[in-house]
Amino acid sequence: MEDELSNFIKVWLSILVSLSYCYVMSKVVSKGMKRLLCFLPIVFLFLFLPLKLNSINFGGGTAFFISWLANFKLLLLAFEKGPLSSPNPSISFGLFMAIACLPIEIKQNPSQNDTNPPSPNSQSSRKASQNKENPSHKTTKEATKRPLINFPTKALLLAILLKVLDQKQHIHPNVVLVIFCFLIYLLLEIILATVAALARALVGLELEPQFNEPYLSTSLQDFWGRRWNLMVTRILRPTVYEPTLRFASPFLGRKWAPVPAINGTFLVSGLVHELIYYYMARVPPTWEVTSFFVLHGLCLTVEITLKKALNDTWRLPRVVSAVLTIGFVMLTGFWLFFPQFLRCKADVRLLHEYAIFGGLFRNLL
Repeated sequence: MEDELSNFIKVWLSILVSLSYCYVMSKVVSKGMKRLLCFLPIVFLFLFLPLKLNSINFGGGTAFFISWLANFKLLLLAFEKGPLSSPNPSISFGLFMAIACLPIEIKQNPSQNDTNPPSPNSQSSRKASQNKENPSHKTTKEATKRPLINFPTKALLLAILLKVLDQKQHIHPNVVLVIFCFLIYLLLEIILATVAALARALVGLELEPQFNEPYLSTSLQDFWGRRWNLMVTRILRPTVYEPTLRFASPFLGRKWAPVPAINGTFLVSGLVHELIYYYMARVPPTWEVTSFFVLHGLCLTVEITLKKALNDTWRLPRVVSAVLTIGFVMLTGFWLFFPQFLRCKADVRLLHEYAIFGGLFRNLL
């Protein structure tokens, strides 16, 4: 673990130096292909750096923050788009670094967010064109005003689930999978919320939320577009969904252009998840994770098509639709998302790492 911690520090020093270079290039090189060519070596470096880490926590977190989010932000910045761009060219160095290397986004002025644009998984191209860069203010308002389960309660639930998994040999495998679903959600939300709290203290600005109580989702569109890992939704919208939508519109028309945009977005998400799985497991991909996201993209397309056909006039009771939605996400997760993760004993390694971290923390105390 000491060697891993040393490598982790070296990796993040390399990241900070690389982002400093990108900050300078964004000021001295005009947007477009020239700036993109300046950024590409850093993009490739960010794909390589997680390979220097073997820990699931260090390696997986670095891959998510850097190989996915930071790289997508840099690709957008090459064309003066995304969260790193600004109408004011004098964006501070510290703010640039925080936004670039952390899964955060500065909350926009509500007056600039009066419309409710779609997620990368949404069907409405008109609203997307009205508000391409900013997440939904309505979603943000819901997420910040309605925390049904507060942060300490979620942290306690996470600790309980980790303790329960220590005895998983005595628990039915299907129950273990259900526990694992909630564990992944709580782990992601707590880690991202902690990082956001530190970043909020650092930059002194209000940030967009990363989750919006996904267990309340009443449809796949609601789950993927408005509740689950909203930072990813915000970065996939301008990098994949909108370019695909613009490309497809002249060929398919406004009505059907969202179909390839939705499915292209889920395909890219699946491929990036496959890459992150490789960083954590170091085994050849089985493409089950990609299949999970492709399946959800197809199902979401069917859902949106049915809503259009019915003019959104007929709906199931909210409780029924919530049970069906979460049930579908969990069952397809058991089938395609988790097996690859569990086959390489990643869950065992994860729990072992937390035991080590817990021991170090107790020693410090």
